[in-house]
Amino acid sequence: MALLSGAKILIESLLKEGVEIIFGYPGGKVIPLYDELYDAPITHVLVRHEQAAAHAADGYSRSTGKVGVCIATSGPGATNLVTGIANAYMDSVPVVAFTGQAPTHLIGTDSFQEIDIRGITLPITKHNYMVTNIKDLARVVKEAFYIARTGRPGPVLIDLPVDVIKTNFDYHYPEKVHLPGYQPTYEGNYMQIKAAAEVINNSFRPVIFAGGGVIISNASDELKTLSKTGKIPVANSLMGLGSFPLTDEYSLGMVGMHGTKYANYAISESDLIIAIGVRFDDRVTGRVDKFASKAKIIHIDIDPAEINKNIKVDIPIVGDAKTILNKLIPLIKTVERTEWLETIKEWKRDYPLSYEHRNSNIKPQYIIEKLNEVLSENSIVVTDVGQHQMWAAQYLKFLKPRSFISSGGLGTMGFGLPASIGAQFGNPDRPVICISGDGGFQMNLQELATISNNNLPIKMIIFNNSTLGMVRQWQELFFNERYSHTLIKNPDFIKIAEAYGIKALKVTDKNDVDKAIKEALNYNGPMLLDFVIPQDENVFPMVPEGASLEEMLDYRKVLKETEI
Repeated sequence: MALLSGAKILIESLLKEGVEIIFGYPGGKVIPLYDELYDAPITHVLVRHEQAAAHAADGYSRSTGKVGVCIATSGPGATNLVTGIANAYMDSVPVVAFTGQAPTHLIGTDSFQEIDIRGITLPITKHNYMVTNIKDLARVVKEAFYIARTGRPGPVLIDLPVDVIKTNFDYHYPEKVHLPGYQPTYEGNYMQIKAAAEVINNSFRPVIFAGGGVIISNASDELKTLSKTGKIPVANSLMGLGSFPLTDEYSLGMVGMHGTKYANYAISESDLIIAIGVRFDDRVTGRVDKFASKAKIIHIDIDPAEINKNIKVDIPIVGDAKTILNKLIPLIKTVERTEWLETIKEWKRDYPLSYEHRNSNIKPQYIIEKLNEVLSENSIVVTDVGQHQMWAAQYLKFLKPRSFISSGGLGTMGFGLPASIGAQFGNPDRPVICISGDGGFQMNLQELATISNNNLPIKMIIFNNSTLGMVRQWQELFFNERYSHTLIKNPDFIKIAEAYGIKALKVTDKNDVDKAIKEALNYNGPMLLDFVIPQDENVFPMVPEGASLEEMLDYRKVLKETEI
């Protein structure tokens, strides 16, 4: 044992957990911790806003599979983390957030920058702590990382009163975690697995519905084996994109509100849904009472709270996706499902993703198609939230997991830029492309400083339509074209990027799209592309709110109704 300050104990504990990178912003109550970071063998990334620290830790975690770490000071520093913590919680991302706090003897007195961050984050963390006694610090850190990364992953917050991290104590890092009330189930009930195999083997029109849990569990290989062995097509949730190669003949792409028509038709006409690591959120199901009404449902998920939460299932299996699939696959027979697979081929042929080609305007789908032509398999695409996010999800052909990073459950505008920073730090040898809308990009554009100061070779693509596109689309289709506060006047993004020392290019001609993308990808450093696109371009297909998956709109149907 050694007598160390609380700040030093924290650093040593982080090293024990294998932490290499921290995203943060200093402040008064964490100065002792930052003093220790000065000499620590940990890379600290100074962001320009605490929200960005949480999103960067999130992007780092999603792209690497490791626990992301962020730090903020007390009061406003802590509250600025909240959106990023909530985002990680909704998408099951393991992040450990440290916040400074007023000294213990002043807690409850409304002292300077005192805030009850534990109370604030209680609904959006997997667990949280306030360390009021130095003897508990090492144990709490050990528990926090264990909780964050095990079972269904999620964020954990540790609040650190400044007097605790100044206090000296004998340091000993525990070897084991003892949490009797927290025992995640991994194995799955074998009788349920056998029952699932029997139903799969006897089905005629099965569909695998694969979500983010497949990626979290590192079960993509097992997913492919299940699909190929059983000759079963695979549909993905937004979070599941990359878990199954989108170029594969059995791939249906994304399902749900902006999913492919053939994925939605397959779900609607199937007689069996094999759901793996999904939560059946409303953007996927559409009208719940009409969702997969002809199908039995097998639901594999590590979180028992998700079973029967939104959709009633026939065979629930609680456990780790990879573990369960390895037990399930040997029980699966190769069944010739020729009629079902031919039907799906017909849907793919009859209802491909498509858009209207008009004059020389730069269509956003065209940008994504051109990007897809030159992206390497090793690339990581990070998106913000909005129309561009859906176009990327529809048209990019992800081949492997952890290649697509996006805010799903919370739908956080401003996520993309800082998350791409985390992804690039976690994967210095992989190309990182950040796709944003003009609205979302401005929510955290101060992080251009972080990109510039660290010379991160991130390629930033802005879809610039001078509108809050997804909201404007809803206003057009469902609110009589009353564009209330969605048409925006943008700054000169080129000048802003250049002010941060970042190369930038504005593209207004369709004929320049391909050249601009290739120039950016070949450039050795950060570069921003500002693509001017039509203001009235919408994302199709689209399932209107409250409709079933079969009631999809596409641009051809909308044009026809407009003409009538």
